[in-house]
Amino acid sequence: MATRKSRLVIIGVLLLVLTSLMFLNVDKDYQYSVDEIMGSPENFENYNVHLRGEVVIGTVDEENNIFYLSGVVEEILIDYSSISIPDGFSEGLTISVKGKLAFNEGSWAIQAKEIQTGCPSKYEANQ
Repeated sequence: MATRKSRLVIIGVLLLVLTSLMFLNVDKDYQYSVDEIMGSPENFENYNVHLRGEVVIGTVDEENNIFYLSGVVEEILIDYSSISIPDGFSEGLTISVKGKLAFNEGSWAIQAKEIQTGCPSKYEANQ
């Protein structure tokens, strides 16, 4: 029969193993900027990425379901043909996009799987 100390050690080891497995299965959802992705897009090709940027004014094409997302320097095409645009989406707004990066027809594009808008006050400087 196991002693109390050995049972506590076994339970401790099991808890450690379960906690370790939990952390290994957590989705590491790092959010990139457009400039980080476009700095070396080949490193992200065919991967799902999560990025934040501003919808470029005048680029939303509702017929083709595309728009451009900008960073400080770079821009990237976003194809949202497989999803619907959320309420609150507008040109000039900072948004978050999740999708797969691919090189198509001579340019890099994200096939969006999710687009999130946020509360505008989140992005305004505190006064």
